[in-house]
Amino acid sequence: MTGGGGSIGTNLVRALVKEGARMVIILDDFSAAYEWNIPSQAGVMLVRGSVADDVALKRVFNESVDLVFHLAAFFANQNSVDYPERDLMVNGMGTLKVLEYSRLARVPRLVYASSGCSIYGHEAPLPLREDYMSMHLTTPYQITKMLGELYANFFSHHYDMKIVKTRFFNSYGPGEVPGQYRNVIPNFIYWAMMGKPLQITGNPDATRDFCYVGDLVDGLLRAGYFDAAAGQEFNLASEREIRIGTLAEMINEATGNKAGVEIVAKRKWDTKNRLLASVDRARNLVGYEPSTRFEDGLQQTIRWFRDNWDNIRQCASFGPGVSSAVRSVVGR
Repeated sequence: MTGGGGSIGTNLVRALVKEGARMVIILDDFSAAYEWNIPSQAGVMLVRGSVADDVALKRVFNESVDLVFHLAAFFANQNSVDYPERDLMVNGMGTLKVLEYSRLARVPRLVYASSGCSIYGHEAPLPLREDYMSMHLTTPYQITKMLGELYANFFSHHYDMKIVKTRFFNSYGPGEVPGQYRNVIPNFIYWAMMGKPLQITGNPDATRDFCYVGDLVDGLLRAGYFDAAAGQEFNLASEREIRIGTLAEMINEATGNKAGVEIVAKRKWDTKNRLLASVDRARNLVGYEPSTRFEDGLQQTIRWFRDNWDNIRQCASFGPGVSSAVRSVVGR
């Protein structure tokens, strides 16, 4: 499992061990992961290294591998705008290398973590369905996530590899440490628990399709198991829109934060006012059914923050960087 130290990865590791996996090998360079967050369980092996590093890849593919989950990514939009070359090396070259080593090792199946928030562009009709793809992408991250799908198509067609492309939507849940380039929910919870106003970039009426990490993990397990998934791409989402302004209000209320919200400048690359996905294809192919109510998932995430607050405060990174989304917050 590449990128197995992140929120989705650590939860997937636990699920695989629970399902009886003999060995789960995590390959992670810890650029956005922390050892305290990785399950310490029998049958879990951790290898420090990058998907762009041949030495690390040779180490993990030297084992007998039955299934690859390729979750590693240079995350996400603003980070790729600030560092486009690193984005290309990890999301482009890294994905190509993982596919090539999987081919050479004759891995029976590979599951690729794509991004439904990225590849559909801003003009796609809602709900977003798998047949619509756009060339009008607005960040290097969106471009390289599309590139990963195209490489997957090539390896599937040319080498008859069994590859599944899963398109994530706005994941959230226990395990994601907040930071300058992280998702809105962990950052909102962090600032609320710090007693700071929650900064909404642009439009508080914008919506997102937030998918709880447990539902994503269920979809990934199904992608790795069902024969019908091979050669397919499908959305993993909640099929529910949540207004960003309402999200901020819910988090402030749940944490007792009285600092309210602030509206700050919209980021130029953020061209989507609404996100809502259809999971009909995943439902029909593998029986995927998102089951976590957003309100319940949010409470579980806040509980995880409280249980791990000391580690989270130590690791949360909001450096000065060049991100307009946090520039006015840093140094408060």
